[in-house]
Amino acid sequence: MDVKIGSRTWYPEASDNYIQKCLEKDRRTTTVSLGFRIAGLQLYEGKESGYWRPGRKEVQSFTVYNVRSILRRFVSSNSSIGNENSDCSFAPSIYGGSAGILEQLLELKAWFEDQTIYHFHSCSLLIFFDKESVSKGSASVPEIKLIDFAHVVEGKGVIDHNFLGGLCSLIKFVSEVLSDSKESSIKDRVESEKPGICTDNGNCQ
Repeated sequence: MDVKIGSRTWYPEASDNYIQKCLEKDRRTTTVSLGFRIAGLQLYEGKESGYWRPGRKEVQSFTVYNVRSILRRFVSSNSSIGNENSDCSFAPSIYGGSAGILEQLLELKAWFEDQTIYHFHSCSLLIFFDKESVSKGSASVPEIKLIDFAHVVEGKGVIDHNFLGGLCSLIKFVSEVLSDSKESSIKDRVESEKPGICTDNGNCQ
C-alpha cells in the first residue's frame, strides 16, 4: 500500500501551474481532509480472487470512509470486495506488536519530531507484508519504507509539520483499527466462555 503523506504535496520552488495542479488533486482526494491519501494499493483477497489492484481513478476517488475501510481490509482474512464486516484478524500481528506497523510509524514520528534538515514534499510510505503467507498460517514481518524523494528540500532548521501532521493522522487511523480488533477479540472470547443455560428438563444451551 502506497500512502502519500502530507496535506500539501507541492514544493515551494514549484511553478504556479504545478502548484495549482497539486492543489486540485489534494482537495479532490483525502490529502487535505486527512493529511494523507492512499496513492496505490495491491490487496491479496484469497487463492481464488487473487489480488485487488484498483485503478488510478478509483484510488483518487477514495473518501475518508473508504480509507478507513481499506486499512481494515488490509489486515483482514475476509477482505473481498463487498464484504462490509472485515474481521481485522491479522491486525494484532501486522499493525500491533514490537515490530508491527504502528510501532514503526511511531519510531518515524519520533524522528520527524526532531529532524529539521529536510522537508519531504509529496513523499510516500510503502506499507507491506506477505498476506498470502499469513493467510496460510506462516509468519510475515511487516515493513514500512519512505519512498519518492524527488521533492525533498532543505528544512533550514524548521520541523516538517506538513509531513509530521499527516503521519500523526495515519497513526491515529491505524491505532483505531488495532483497538477495534482487540475489542472484537475480547468480545468473541467472552461470548465463547459464557456458561451454558440449562432448563428444568435438563436441556442445556
